[in-house]
Amino acid sequence: MFYLDEVRITGEKTSHWVAKGPAGKRVQWDAEIINEVPGQLIAWRSLPGATVDNTGSIRFLTGQNGKGSDVRVVIDYLPPAGQIGATISKIFGRDVKTEVQEDLRRFKQLMETGEVPTTDGQTVGTCGG
Repeated sequence: MFYLDEVRITGEKTSHWVAKGPAGKRVQWDAEIINEVPGQLIAWRSLPGATVDNTGSIRFLTGQNGKGSDVRVVIDYLPPAGQIGATISKIFGRDVKTEVQEDLRRFKQLMETGEVPTTDGQTVGTCGG
């Protein structure tokens, strides 16, 4: 996940999260798993005092015609500084919905090919074709 700097397990069902916020600020919160069905569902909520109050779930479903998997993500959150914070994030190019979609795309690539394609390390030049 691009915007996450750190996720640390702090207990059997709790964790500490550190994410990149707008204007280079880091935001942190603690969360707890509130529902878990192995291989099917993980649901969580932030604990009181979180910089970013949030709840969410990730559900893994069998794909169409019994082939593959569908991954469904639901995230509800209150950005720091409310709507003003959300607007500032978008100005600085931080749209959570788009970032989650990109994270899911990279996850799909990793699951299907074992790696995430990148242009890192490729030479730069002109096409002679």
